[in-house]
Amino acid sequence: MQTLHVELGDRRYPIFIGSDLQPQELLAPYIKGQQVMIVTNTTVAPLYLNHYVTAVEALGKKVATCILPDGEKYKDIQHLTLIFDALLEAGFNRDCTVLALGGGVIGDMAGFASASFQRGVYFVQVPTTLLSQVDSSVGGKTGINHPLGKNMIGAFQQPQVVLADMSQLNTLPERELSAGLAEVIKYALLGDVEFLEWLETHMEALVARDPAVLAEAVYRSCAHKARIVANDEKEQGERALLNLGHTFGHAIESYLGYGEWLHGEAVATGMVMAADLSQRMGWISAEDVERTKNIISRANLPIVCPQIPLDQFLAYMAHDKKVLNGQLRLVLMKQLGQAIITKEFDLELMKQAILANQA
Repeated sequence: MQTLHVELGDRRYPIFIGSDLQPQELLAPYIKGQQVMIVTNTTVAPLYLNHYVTAVEALGKKVATCILPDGEKYKDIQHLTLIFDALLEAGFNRDCTVLALGGGVIGDMAGFASASFQRGVYFVQVPTTLLSQVDSSVGGKTGINHPLGKNMIGAFQQPQVVLADMSQLNTLPERELSAGLAEVIKYALLGDVEFLEWLETHMEALVARDPAVLAEAVYRSCAHKARIVANDEKEQGERALLNLGHTFGHAIESYLGYGEWLHGEAVATGMVMAADLSQRMGWISAEDVERTKNIISRANLPIVCPQIPLDQFLAYMAHDKKVLNGQLRLVLMKQLGQAIITKEFDLELMKQAILANQA
């Protein structure tokens, strides 16, 4: 097992990364009160819920569960309310813990619920997908979607602890594994060309779920995110770099309907669009764009999206969280492994990049 820490002063917390982790032992120091609400979904519950209920009950805690339907399309206020219903019906109080057992949707919803219930209760992350292990479980961003924009309603809520168990990736569908690799590739493209070279060497092993190689990818990805979050928790500056590909990707997700494309699939094509625009701006070479497309394709991810009317694509981008004072900011690449946040881009070139990467 490897351990990282997100350094946030007195809110410092560990990320445990390994296979066949022992939740009873690892969670014991981090569950403060006597009540634990485990939030999961209909896919994860049959696989892992009993294991975690048993582990937490062995700590002498009262455990209740809330099982939500599985899918991005359920990441909305209606289904968020089901968590509040479960907490209230169980009679839980303000020193309870909400434990998220699932992927990014469950982590986001359970985290937002924990930030809101009685104005804030304790929160634990047990991410069961690669995407949530390397990205959404770390850093405290939580929230739900709105028909006009993804993740537009939420709160920052840091967990007490994160348990990333590689053995849980064995039950992950191939498409979900690839979606997680999109976020791994993102860290390399935005800030670590040596990591990109490592991924180019190890991509086949990652797709084949080699546990040691997966653990290394998770560790290196989480280390990148932990450093950035420690420097910029509330995304006032550097943390926005983590949105490489996301402004384009969120537009794809919003237009197609949440869940039609997985988040990582949309981000993958979004990163291609960002690379294309970076090349049109004269910052990276055509060879760099091809290198970006190649590593994304080798992860079995899309590099083009379906046809989306340009006016609608731009309208969804206008709802992005990086819009400040009415002006869109993008994360682009000055070179591979060096991303920047900029409002200084050519709108016509951006339109060309969008249109060039649609099927």
